[in-house]
Amino acid sequence: MVVDKLSRHFFIALSKNKLLTKGARRWGLRLGASQVVAGTTIESVVQTVRTLNEQGLVCTVDHLGEFVSTKEEARAAAEVCIQTLEALDDAGVDSQLSVKLTQLGLDIDQELCLHHMKRIVRAAEAKRNFVQIDMEDYSRREATLEILARLRESHENVGTAIQAYLHCAADDLRKLEGVPLRLVKGAYKEPKSVAYQQKSEIDDNFFRIIKQHLDSGSYTAIASHDHRMIKKVKDYCREQRIPRSQYEFQMLYGFRPGLQREIAAQGYRMRVYVPYGEDWYGYFMRRLAERPQNVAFALRGLFKK
Repeated sequence: MVVDKLSRHFFIALSKNKLLTKGARRWGLRLGASQVVAGTTIESVVQTVRTLNEQGLVCTVDHLGEFVSTKEEARAAAEVCIQTLEALDDAGVDSQLSVKLTQLGLDIDQELCLHHMKRIVRAAEAKRNFVQIDMEDYSRREATLEILARLRESHENVGTAIQAYLHCAADDLRKLEGVPLRLVKGAYKEPKSVAYQQKSEIDDNFFRIIKQHLDSGSYTAIASHDHRMIKKVKDYCREQRIPRSQYEFQMLYGFRPGLQREIAAQGYRMRVYVPYGEDWYGYFMRRLAERPQNVAFALRGLFKK
């Protein structure tokens, strides 16, 4: 347990290293990253989505990047999001779009970020598509929920994620009844004042908020690689006669692909979160931080080069 915690802190620290992040662009998708990142271009991610669709899986695409520091970077990121939506539509593939607000200028100016989000959501609406806002760390939670509320005043094709490790998760859900949401355990390091620290507590709250959102009649995306949790959700939905059209399961690209195909073959909607782009380094380091076993990806990638 101590080793796992040290490993987690180590990789989180690496994910925030600006020098390594810059260097990663020169390395390309090495150290195993290509197993969990679908290339660096829009063309590469569209091809990956098409392949996954052929396996019975639907997708959500994320153009990697966050914490931009200039308005120009934020504007460029918004343009790529819109281009991605257009490419997905032109290809006729089944995929939504996921976005991070820090990539769209949240830390620069909240109104600027809202402006970019309105453009993206309108573009998705024109393509009859949906935009999911990724929830980032707790310090940005309130701003994220504010932007979501303002977007939903005129657009229904946008939702966000709720993190089960936060004490406020259930309260946030009550305010968001009727909104399609992605429910996750949470991947950021947060203090005990705002977040549960023990895995058992997080797991218990995760299942509680899943039931809460389902019971409200709201569309619920359950993001988990835990087959035990997935079975509990299946059993609960069967017992409560909750139709499969009201929920879906979600997993990350490259993680438990066999289980993903198995769930889809059983007739459930199984959505794969597919990241792409040149800023892959921070995302990959956080995946290594979540589970020490993921280091095997890096070692295999290294020795193949």
